[in-house]
Amino acid sequence: MANRKVLYLTDLCYQAKGRNYCDEDIYITGELKDIFDVVLCHPKCAEGFEDDVDLIIFRNTGSVIGYKEIYSAFVDRVRKKGLKTFNAFTGKADMQGKEYLPDLCREGYPVIPTVDSKGDLHRLPETEHYVIKPKDGADSIGLEFLTKDELAGRELTDGEFLIQPEIDFEYEVSFYFINDKFEYAMYAPDKDRRWELREYSCSDEDIAFARKFIRWNEMAHGIQRVDACRTRDGGLLLVELEDLNPYLSLLETEESTRRRFMQDFIDAINNV
Repeated sequence: MANRKVLYLTDLCYQAKGRNYCDEDIYITGELKDIFDVVLCHPKCAEGFEDDVDLIIFRNTGSVIGYKEIYSAFVDRVRKKGLKTFNAFTGKADMQGKEYLPDLCREGYPVIPTVDSKGDLHRLPETEHYVIKPKDGADSIGLEFLTKDELAGRELTDGEFLIQPEIDFEYEVSFYFINDKFEYAMYAPDKDRRWELREYSCSDEDIAFARKFIRWNEMAHGIQRVDACRTRDGGLLLVELEDLNPYLSLLETEESTRRRFMQDFIDAINNV
């Protein structure tokens, strides 16, 4: 029987501070090629291959801000043609922008307090420093730190930016899932070098925290990364739920972790 055909979408030239996206995708596709017939291309070139493959894997393509119209057209074709993709384009989190953060905040989830209008600042804890970022941002694009006075003087269109208090946290930690299965966790012990991650030994309570957002998202299938910060009182607050093309820091994990992850990834692909 012929191998199933996989179109693996990535941007091998994407530049991110302290992260070699291309190395991760070269490793993953090197493992997949022994099981599937794999072809790599950028999302900008995907249309010519889509009808000839069994599955499209959307991976380290960088921020879609740089090719919004092409990305929107791709998602439209996926839905109209019923193309099989991994991740499934059913997510409610970063895949749809950052609207979910103020929504989850209003619903009482453990999220960094977030509003999207200066008129709602009274909903946030009292603070002298704020963080603002565009709702369609990624990789810290457009992120700014402002004092209370600077924010008061800044004109912000309601609904376009997220506004959060600057949180004094101990470190950031990320939880990685394939479908609803927890795979591993990574953390940045130095919060000023948040791209330098190490494997993290997390508790059952930590995993339960992350799983709460995986359940909320109700994604049919895919890889998701739950990013959180550990507050000074020991709790966790959601920073973001990356459900489109999460960087996995896979090459920074132990070999046994990578092997287990890849086997689960292959099994998940076959199940699709």
